[in-house]
Order: sequence, then C-alpha cells, then structure tokens
Amino acid sequence: MLITLVRRFLAAYRRPLIAVVVLQFIGTVMALYLPSLNADIIDNGVVTGDTGYIVRTGAVMLVVAFVQILCSIGAVWFGARTAMGFGRDVRAEIFRQVGTFSQREVQHFGAPSLITRETNDVQQVQMLVLMSCTLMVMAPIMMVGGIVMAIREDLGLSWLIAVTVPVLAACLAVIITRMVPSFRLMQTRIDEVNRLLREQISGVRVVRAFVREPLETDRFQTANRELTDVATRAGRWLATMFPTVMLVANLASVAVLWFGGHRVASGDMQVGALTAYLAYLMQIVMSVMMGTFMMMMIPRSAVCADRVMEVLHTDTSVPTPEESVTHLPRRGTLRLDDVTFSYPGADLPVLRDVSFEARPGETVAVIGSTGAGKSTLVNLVPRLFDVTAGTVEVGGVDVRRIDPETLWSGIGLVPQKAYLFSGTVRSNLLHGKEDATDEELWRALEIAQAADFVQAMPEGLDAPIAQGGTNVSGGQRQRLAIARAVVRRPALYLFDDSFSALDLATDARLRAALRPVTRDATVLIVAQRVSTIRDADLILVLEDGVIVGRGTHHELLADCATYQEIVESQLSAEEAA
Repeated sequence: MLITLVRRFLAAYRRPLIAVVVLQFIGTVMALYLPSLNADIIDNGVVTGDTGYIVRTGAVMLVVAFVQILCSIGAVWFGARTAMGFGRDVRAEIFRQVGTFSQREVQHFGAPSLITRETNDVQQVQMLVLMSCTLMVMAPIMMVGGIVMAIREDLGLSWLIAVTVPVLAACLAVIITRMVPSFRLMQTRIDEVNRLLREQISGVRVVRAFVREPLETDRFQTANRELTDVATRAGRWLATMFPTVMLVANLASVAVLWFGGHRVASGDMQVGALTAYLAYLMQIVMSVMMGTFMMMMIPRSAVCADRVMEVLHTDTSVPTPEESVTHLPRRGTLRLDDVTFSYPGADLPVLRDVSFEARPGETVAVIGSTGAGKSTLVNLVPRLFDVTAGTVEVGGVDVRRIDPETLWSGIGLVPQKAYLFSGTVRSNLLHGKEDATDEELWRALEIAQAADFVQAMPEGLDAPIAQGGTNVSGGQRQRLAIARAVVRRPALYLFDDSFSALDLATDARLRAALRPVTRDATVLIVAQRVSTIRDADLILVLEDGVIVGRGTHHELLADCATYQEIVESQLSAEEAA
C-alpha cells in the first residue's frame, strides 16, 4: 500500500523528483571528490612544500564545495516542496473521500481514527517522502562511490570495508527488528488516546455532573501510559542506534590508522591516500547509517499508508448514480414505499414496510417511543443511509437516482442534535443560503424565535459562535439550527425532534410562525411531544419500526392504543380532548 500511495500522489511531481535526483547525484559526486583533492594537497603540496599547488588545488576544493552546497540546497528545496505538496494532496483526498461517506462508513472508522489518519498517519508518510528525497537518493550513490574511491586510493585496505559494512548492517538490523513492532503498535495507541480525549472533552459536563473525574482520569492515564511505554521502548532502541554506528565507525577508523600506518611506513601507501581512505570509510559508514535510518522509517510509514489507503479505498454505501437526475418533476413531494432498513450486523431491521406520502402544503408527523426508528426514517430522506428494501422518492424520483447536490439543495434538515460551526451567527445561517441578505437572515431568525437573543448580543449577526455552539444554550442552538433551515426556503423541511429543547410557549409561537413559510412546502416532523404534532395533517405512530397507527390527532385518539398511551402519559384528559 505504501508504494501504491506514493506512486499515486507523486505522479504529478515527476519534474521536481528528477531535479532532486540530478542535484543529489551532482552534490554527492562533489562530496566524494573532496577527499581525493585533500589527498593531492597533502601528497603533492604539503609534503613537497609546493605552496602554489596547495593554493590552486585549494581553490578547486572551494569551487567543488560551493557546487556541493548549491546542489544540496536545491535538492532539499525541491524535495521539501514535493513532500509538502504530497501531504497536502493526500489530506485533501482523504477529506474529499470522507465527505462522500454515509453515516455507516463514518461510524465504521470512528471520528478519532479518521482524525489520526488525516493528520498523524499522513505526516508519517510525508516525512518518509521528504527523507527519501534527501537521504535515500544520496545513500546508495555515496556508498557505491565511496567504495570505488576507497579502492582507488588503496586496494590493500579494502578488506576493512568488507568487514565494517556487514558488521554495521547486522548491528543496525538487530536494532530495527526490535523497533518495528513498537512503531506498529504506536499508531493504535495514538488512536486510543485520541478517542478518550475527544470523549472527555465532549462529555465534560456529564463527567462533572456524575463526579466521574477520577475514573476518567484513570482511563486516560492508562491509555497514556500504554502509549508512553511503547514510545519509550521504541525510543530506547533508537537511542542505541547512533552509539552503535559511532562505535563501529571509530573501531574501523582505528583499524584504518593502524593497518594504514604500517603501509605508509613500508612505502606502500602515501599519507594523503590514508587520510582520503579514512574519509571515504566514514562516508561509507554514514551512507549505511542513512540507508538503515530509511529502512527504519519504512515499516511505520507502511502501517500509516495502509490506514490511509483503507480510507481511500472505502466506497460509500450511498454512491452517486452514473446518470443522475438533476430535475425533479414534482417539487417537494415525499413518498416512502415499503421501506425496510437494517443497520450492518443487526439481527432485526430498524424499519419494516414503512409507507406514506406527503405533498406540498402538508405536514406529516412521526411519533413513537425511544428506539422506534423515527430518526432513522428521517435520515433515509436526504440519503444519509440507503434503504435495505423499498424506495424513498423525493420530487417523484427515487433518491438513489437523484444527483446529491440536487437532492440536498431542496431539503432543509434540522437534525436531532443541533450542531453549529465555529464562526458567527451570520456564517452559520449562510450555510443554509450562501447569498442570503441580512434582511433574509433576520426574517429567518424571527420565524425561529431567535431574533430576540441575537439582537441582545453586542455583535448581532456577527456574534461569535464556538465549535458545536457550546457558547449558547441548547434552546438557542436549536432555534439557530431551525433558522439555518428556514433561510434556505426548501421544498422539503425535515425536523428531527427539533423542538425538544423549547418550552411549550416558544414551541407554539415557532410553529405558528412556520405555517405561512411552509405553506407551499412539505414538512416532516419527528417529535416526542404530542403538543408539537397535534395539528399535523397526518400523524404516523411508530412502534418497533412498524407503523401501528396513522391519521389525524383525533382519529388516532379514537382507534390507536399506542397513541392513546403516549397522549395519556403527556396530557390530561381535558387537554387531549
């Protein structure tokens, strides 16, 4: 998966990659040439006392070093831009892919895991790309070139290279085999810490209300300790890598000086050649270390790439039709025909054989006990899920054949959990209609009974809203969510228990204000309170996913036992009548 991911997203960066390879090659060749020039200065300038030769060769060394510096800077520049562009493209593609997911795929991965894959996992692969552009290209060139240049300086000491390189590779291989399992486990531990942190931040009020801080602290400390232990174990092995490399390198240097000194004394080798050989040996050792460092990064990046590709290869369960319908013949109509829906892995369906039809100007209400499938029914209309059997038609067309933008543009959804985005009141309302004027926004706020508290804010429409709307009350959050749907003026309104946080008086005023606005639209309301839906044109009573009653409020009072129980639990006999 790592190779597939890299190939897919680096294809657009062929020219910068070619520039990296060329510049790294030139820079490495220049680095390999410097010890040879230094040897010439010692043997032909210092030993003979030829100052002119020293100056001329030193000038050449300066030019070579300058070229090496320029090439290294250029290679790092192109490599960094390529790696950053790669990370940007992968994150954008993950974001786009997650945006196509239905609730089923989002629940499968979980928000904490998707966040980790979008950030940490992509960063690990991005870092591998960056290091590949700087180290992986340089290491093989330096190793092969260093061996050739070392043999060129003196063949008699070549056995030292044949011993040093395998010993160093074996030592590093032992270290890496110990580190790789820890790096694999770290990603899972990071997911767990992220999940617990999100839970505790989101549910901080519940934690405090039930005095569960010690328990949640222990849960987080356990997950944090497990991550710390794994990271520490990997870090300890990583900490042994560089001392091991330096130990082998220093022992090899001592051996070169010892055996090379004897060859210099016997006249088989010159002093300059010995210093050049020692420099080439260090370059070979460093190239082995760089290659090993890259090999150490690959396993962790491969794990991260697998996790990223898992998201990119997951197809949505609500795919866009090949021949999408962009024009709906009957604006605002909603029809469910023998709809059955089951969640993945569930033993029983949530909805069974649900059928009804709603036309513009009509209000259809759904009521039932908790777990009856009311919210699931609403989620099927905007195609957050696809039905298991049956059809859901909007505007006379099966929602599975409608272009998603066409479908969503005609729906005003107020979800059960009203969610506001970080920004301002204005920016949240503009989610409903991007080009809405201030007059339209205030009108929507008046209908939603939210104008009073927005006017009381010093900034008015520009009043700040925290992420999730946590800086306003639950009722205010619901009313702003309703205003966001109203400002769109859609053909189909979906209210999923959207009035639960409102008092009865505000609920009544809001529904009265909605009637003129929704006169030409279809309204589907899910509610727990009978007072919210008693004036609906059609009331559906759900029980265990099956419609057990349908009709007006008075009709259901006469012949639906389930509805009668609901009414009796909420209203007095006089109020019910």
